[in-house]
This record gives sequence, C-alpha cells and structure tokens, in this order.
Amino acid sequence: MAGRKINPYLKLALELGPVVLFFVGYVRLKDQVFTYGGTEYSGFILVTALFIPILLAATATLWALTGHLSKMQVVTAVLVVVFGGMSVVFNDERFFKMKPTLIYALFAGVLGIGLLRGQSYLRYVMEELVPLEHDGWMLLTRRVALFFALLMVANEVIWRSFSTDVWVNFKTFGLPLATMAFFMAQTRLFATYGIEDDSNPEA
Repeated sequence: MAGRKINPYLKLALELGPVVLFFVGYVRLKDQVFTYGGTEYSGFILVTALFIPILLAATATLWALTGHLSKMQVVTAVLVVVFGGMSVVFNDERFFKMKPTLIYALFAGVLGIGLLRGQSYLRYVMEELVPLEHDGWMLLTRRVALFFALLMVANEVIWRSFSTDVWVNFKTFGLPLATMAFFMAQTRLFATYGIEDDSNPEA
C-alpha cells in the first residue's frame, strides 16, 4: 500500500538527517573521551548512543506522516538498535561498524533467494516507483543483489583495514553516492523495460 505524500524535502531530511547528524557529531567529538560509571567511552560510542534515538524518532515521524515504511527502513532501524546498542553496552565500536555489512548481506541474500525461485522480490518494493516488464525486474534484481554484495564486501574491507575516520566518511558519503550512481547507471534498463502508466485518463 502506498503511503501518504509529504514534502519531498521533508522526506529527504527525515531519511538522511540522522546520518548527517551522526557525521557532524563524530567530527566534533571523535577526539574526546567521556567517563561514565568509571568507564571511558570514545566520542564514536557517544555519538552512536545519540544516533539510535535520533534515527528512531526520524523513522517514527516518517511513519506518522506517510503511514508507510519500507521493509529496508524497518530492518535498518532494528539493526541500528541491536548493533548500535551492542556497541554502547560493550563499549566496542566494531558492532556498529558491522551493521551495514549485515544489512547488505541480508538484502542480497533475500533477493538471491527470490531469483533462485524465478521471482523478483525487489518488484514488491519498487513496482509503484518504477513499473517494469518481468524481464526488466529480473535483470534489475540481479544487478541490485550483486551491488549489495559488493557493498557488503566494501564495508568489511574498509572497517577492518582503515581508520574510523575513513569508515565514517565511507558510510556518510561513499554509500549514498555509490547507490545514486548505481541507479543512474540503470537508465538504459528503465528505458528498455519501462511500462507506460495507462491509469491516467488524461494521458
């Protein structure tokens, strides 16, 4: 079911705002250490602790305004709570850094299972936005599954091999830019397999 329409700039702010705030908070607090209950916490852990309620508030607001959340938004919120919470509780930033890996692995796996069954699960999520013929959905789903698998590997390599600064920049800028570039690269597929919307009587 489609959600209610809201201002696209407000929708973008609710979706990307928490990530931007995480980046700003990290830049400001990354070199500081905070002591609570006799335990020292890095700026990264503090910002992670603040990011969890901010993301949940933004997600809840988006749901209240639109009446709809995508499965990816729900799964992302759950994994942020679980792995962000584990990072805070165990004072170990590695749990939060693994979160994107698990998100991309989960969705790549789900799409892959659908492909093995001859179905495009991506179609159920994006059909209202991008109406395509069956062959187009199957091709796009294969590409998206591979893209998610590559992002999964990229996240693992970066958080394990590089500094936290590099990972935060990758998460904040690299992942959104890569996603945007990927879908822009699918223009020819959309043109080839796109279906005209005949539901508009004025068309």
